[in-house]
Amino acid sequence: MVKPIVYGAIGGGVAVAIAVVVIFAFHSSTQQYALSVEPKTEMVMGVGNVVRIYVQNTGSSPLTNVKVDYGTSSEPVLPILNPGDKVMFSPPAGTKTVTVTDDQNITVMKPISETM
Repeated sequence: MVKPIVYGAIGGGVAVAIAVVVIFAFHSSTQQYALSVEPKTEMVMGVGNVVRIYVQNTGSSPLTNVKVDYGTSSEPVLPILNPGDKVMFSPPAGTKTVTVTDDQNITVMKPISETM
């Protein structure tokens, strides 16, 4: 009668220990606030080369008031960019750099190349 209770307690304890290890292993590998900015030149059938800017929240918390600035113009501010969300922008022709900022004090500046 005592053995099933002991085995149940041991099994429950092991399950909790595994859950704690998994949570810490995955949670600690992601920064709270992180932003990826990726300018790409893509071939579009019938149009030719098109420059696109991909902005992604690679952190574990939402980013607020994300601003994409091309120097001479900018995109409307994104009020929130949730973790994992990826947004595409098309910069004006001739744009040489893009700077992306947010309320969490992240600034990413990237050169834009119009050649493949």
